[in-house]
Amino acid sequence: MGAVRKGRGRRRAAGGGARPPAAESGRLDPVLLEIMRHKVEAIADEICITLLRTCRSVFVNEAADFAVGMVDLDGQVFGWAPENKTTAVNVPAAHTIRAIGALEPGDAIVTNDPYSSDAMATHLPDLHVIRPYFHGRKLVAYGWGFIHYMDVGGRFPGSISAYNTDIFQEGFRIPPMKLMRRGELNPDFVTLFKANCRLPDTNMSDLQAMLGALEVGGRRVNDTIEHYGVDTFIGCQRALKDYAAEKARAVLRLLPDGDYDFWDYLDDDLHSPYPVRVRVRMTVKDGLVHFDLSGTDPQVDASYNLPTAGKLHNMLTRRLMTFIRTHDRTIPLNAGTFRPLSATNPPGTILNAEFPDACGVRFATATSFNDAVTGLLLKAAPDKMAGPTCGTGFSIVANEPGEDGGPPKVIVAQVARGGMSAYHGHDGVDARDVTMNTMFNHPLEVVEGKCALVFRDYDIRTDSGGPGRWRGGVGQLVTFEATGDGLSILVRGMDRLRFPPWGVRGGKPGAPVQVILDRGRSTERDLGKMTAPVTLERGQTLSVLTPGAAGYGDPFEREAEAVARDVEQGFVSREAASRDYGVALGPDLAVDRAATERLRAAHVRSNAGSDFDFGPEREAWERIFDDATMGRLNRGLYALPRAQRKAARLRIFKAAIPDLPRAGSGRLSRILQDPDAIRARLEAAMAETFAGVPAAAE
Repeated sequence: MGAVRKGRGRRRAAGGGARPPAAESGRLDPVLLEIMRHKVEAIADEICITLLRTCRSVFVNEAADFAVGMVDLDGQVFGWAPENKTTAVNVPAAHTIRAIGALEPGDAIVTNDPYSSDAMATHLPDLHVIRPYFHGRKLVAYGWGFIHYMDVGGRFPGSISAYNTDIFQEGFRIPPMKLMRRGELNPDFVTLFKANCRLPDTNMSDLQAMLGALEVGGRRVNDTIEHYGVDTFIGCQRALKDYAAEKARAVLRLLPDGDYDFWDYLDDDLHSPYPVRVRVRMTVKDGLVHFDLSGTDPQVDASYNLPTAGKLHNMLTRRLMTFIRTHDRTIPLNAGTFRPLSATNPPGTILNAEFPDACGVRFATATSFNDAVTGLLLKAAPDKMAGPTCGTGFSIVANEPGEDGGPPKVIVAQVARGGMSAYHGHDGVDARDVTMNTMFNHPLEVVEGKCALVFRDYDIRTDSGGPGRWRGGVGQLVTFEATGDGLSILVRGMDRLRFPPWGVRGGKPGAPVQVILDRGRSTERDLGKMTAPVTLERGQTLSVLTPGAAGYGDPFEREAEAVARDVEQGFVSREAASRDYGVALGPDLAVDRAATERLRAAHVRSNAGSDFDFGPEREAWERIFDDATMGRLNRGLYALPRAQRKAARLRIFKAAIPDLPRAGSGRLSRILQDPDAIRARLEAAMAETFAGVPAAAE
């Protein structure tokens, strides 16, 4: 165990009231440390399971959009529940705890405000609760948890819409404050909270469930201290973080030293059709990894902004955590895992939002960033990393009119995910990308029982997985029908309509997102990127086709029998088997060897010499807006006052491409037919906008 081996010392039997001592200098005996690791994880797990079994909302007890953990006296997570379905391990709790000041037994803190909590929360539907744990009068740790509430007020039911332009439109803001004092719930908070959300009873039930679950954690902490002693319990907190940091750095040494650059895109900022780029440089030196985010585009008017308070926030490290845990499953998940990591994360970018930027759909931006991190890891260690995520993780929110003028019924009807990308030696997982979180889908019967809709399709999406020697996971096809009039549907978090998940080392991109009204009927209409809720009348249907994921390796090298099996199981069509894989099949789906050999002999790899296949849309865009040009553009924008940047960026893009359609409603490869003319307009607009601006074109 590295450093924790020192000072091993003797162990005494735990029975008969004897307490195993902590080693000197704050280090624990390695066997005792492993015991304490499982003790604190078991406490966190009991909090987790208690919450899961006592919450009312389907977004918690079915989808599991929550997390809990144990926080040490420095405000860092030292005990993570293995049952958690997110990897939000590095929770920045210290600022929120300090903001409250002295705490007493029975107190509890609550906040959901990203800006006053120093990015502990990242959007308003996530309410974070902290309970101090005392042994007698001695503060020994904190219990922490968050729940995603289905509604906390704001312009739109469900409180999340990319259309919001500032945080005041997104719902009820709660700065760090005392939720409980000496065991008594703050009645003023309860009154305000219930008055500012559409689901007051459900929300309060979930909040009470969180408080109860954290109370269970406090009892288990005291049980553990009674057995092992308070010094051992407090000493294990730093020791576990030290252990995780050492093991994480050992994994990161798999990455060769050097500098690596990569970028990825959001389709647009919703208020305009122009793509938004996240750019990151990774510097690796002996297992220490530094990210420079300064080349990323400025914050936007829509709610894609991600509040991180300048930190290497847990929202920015999800993909790196999967890399670390994949290569060493024995690492305890705690804040120490992040110690070998650092970042340059300047304010004003879409990755470091500033008050009062809207941030409800920040998950889409975090996903794009983590896909860029995926590209960096693939550059550094191509055989040790899967391809990008499916690129989106959206929720389908149903809003049913209330009866007799009563409040509306708001429910997250489904959590839609795409496929998971392939990696060296393995196909991607179909229809359930878990590389950003592992939330469950909602049982269809539960949703149908609570909302005026019925599901007609819940299936895989054929031919959506990126072709490859190892096939990318396919997406989902979800179709539901309104069983009453006036059912409002919002599909939030949509992305990857324009730039699909890119292929790796000869693999092809996955299929992009589609949302179709009345699919298969004469009234069928592709809605493209939904910019507002759509209202369904009785009998109308809405189909959500989630993206497939990236393929890995040349698809014409895939085993022919594997392709035939894919066709048999519905993942690949017969036509795609021939077109994308060079596999000819007979009437009984047996491989036609001679025809297959002819198809494959004529194959010429389209992206030979490139590690990535970004698809024609991104290639067309970057023929004009290449890395160097975007670097100059952003340096010019950041030299302007913050209040002028969004308008200046929009003016420059409009001058260059005045008629660019929205994502999902036109192809860049057809629209950008005259790159020289567009570039000339771009350069002229930049020169005019940045005239006299210091350092604008350096």
